Amino acid sequence: MEFIFSLDQIRETADLFWRSAPGTTVFAFHGQMGSGKTTFIHALCAVKGVKDAVGSPTFSIINEYIYTENGALKKIFHIDLYRLKDEDEALRAGVEECFYNDHICLVEWPEKAPHIFPDHTVHVQIEVVDEKKRRLIMNN
Repeated sequence: MEFIFSLDQIRETADLFWRSAPGTTVFAFHGQMGSGKTTFIHALCAVKGVKDAVGSPTFSIINEYIYTENGALKKIFHIDLYRLKDEDEALRAGVEECFYNDHICLVEWPEKAPHIFPDHTVHVQIEVVDEKKRRLIMNN
């Protein structure tokens, strides 16, 4: 699935993104620095109704956000592997534990630890089209 969007369409695109992947829990976001991965993840959290401040987990590695769905509290794990050296460091940080539950995981820089992701991971490529537009491609 592919989406091309501008910043003023990002929330609508985030809503379409969730509708395109019902039941999926692990998403790996690929893209160069400045392509909009964190910005799009902020929009995904907003659409889910996250009330917490959504920030980049570059230093904390894993941020946890809470939202309500059908009257139940749910979690989103926002994971940023950019500062990690390898898969062992990701495992020591507890990243893999986030993948094997019913909570959503949104992972930036998955190429830092490519072999720890479960088979059901949806890989998402974000590319710069121009200064104002981005292309998002979802691959199951």
